[in-house]
Amino acid sequence: MNVIAAVDNNWAIGKQNELLVRIPNDQKHFREETIGKVIVLGRRTLETFPQGLPLHGRTNIILSKDPQYRVKNAQVVHSVPELLEELRQYASEDIYVVGGESVYRQMLPYCDVAHITKIDRTYEADRYFPDLDASPEWRLVQDSEEQTYFDVEYVFQKYERQGASKSLK
Repeated sequence: MNVIAAVDNNWAIGKQNELLVRIPNDQKHFREETIGKVIVLGRRTLETFPQGLPLHGRTNIILSKDPQYRVKNAQVVHSVPELLEELRQYASEDIYVVGGESVYRQMLPYCDVAHITKIDRTYEADRYFPDLDASPEWRLVQDSEEQTYFDVEYVFQKYERQGASKSLK
């Protein structure tokens, strides 16, 4: 299973339910990685999408504790065990966990690959992704050339888990 996120120097991902910065090339990268795939996200992350709707061209699976929560054109699950059961029908490499903080933390133990856009800046934030550089389980295996959007420098990185993740099966 994959995880995909854009983080700043402190592994921050957002503030007040918004991304720290919108970088068109990062959004293009996200689309290219996830189109035709399964994305797993929380309710609050869904609310940040255009018109608060599921993303087209992907199977959207929303994790929400609210048993009454429903979303047109998306599957809603209410617990991690229910989510894992739902995900068993898909190939692990076709699954992308896309946020937010709580979903990342709950699902990272099941992921083997992390696609990280590392933004060389420190933002004021209230949501964070786990620091993969501080984890002996994760190893940086790919690093793009530095790119710039106005005055924001960033790189696309790929991490792989060393050893086995928790199994979906």
